[in-house]
Amino acid sequence: MAESKICGITSADALDAALAGGARYVGLVFFPKSPRHVAMAHAAALARRVKGRADVVAVTVDADDELLAEIAEKVRPDWVQAHGDESPARTAQLRQFAQRGVIKALGIARTDDLAQAAAFEPAAEMLLFDAKAPPGGLPGGNALAFDWAILAGRRFGRPWFLSGGLNPENVAEAIAASGASLVDVSSGVESAPGLKDPNKIAQFLAAARA
Repeated sequence: MAESKICGITSADALDAALAGGARYVGLVFFPKSPRHVAMAHAAALARRVKGRADVVAVTVDADDELLAEIAEKVRPDWVQAHGDESPARTAQLRQFAQRGVIKALGIARTDDLAQAAAFEPAAEMLLFDAKAPPGGLPGGNALAFDWAILAGRRFGRPWFLSGGLNPENVAEAIAASGASLVDVSSGVESAPGLKDPNKIAQFLAAARA
């Protein structure tokens, strides 16, 4: 059984499906190159709709302080997710823009890539292991997976999410293989890039809980 984050939400319907299904976290993407990017006013309205029923995660990529300050003021996220090339020092600086803390996403392709987690444990409250992005690709939401088994039995100094290539059909297998207690999905519950499918969200959340 794992708790879930539905990431890249862009509509009230998708948000309502995530909340109804028991999502613990909902992610709003602030990255114009992503098909899941949300304008500030729309993001603020979605965040208000959550009303304490889940944690709001502002997903950013190498964001500057100006953007982060605007997100903090208008969206008031519980968490800021650093999904770019942020250093440990920069990651730690993002805490001032979140209510609860920072989630640092790390690209993983092989076992050796997990070693980078140690440098970020003092800088972030949670880690997120995502499949390493392809050359020239977006930093996340690529429907790519890595070998989940490389996480089995490993211990980290922070709670961690499993991400990358998850969907309603494989999330139970991914949890069993990795030992993850937190899972993150974006493209795996979409009918088209950036368009979340409420039925797939419900199926994913049910499978993760089971």
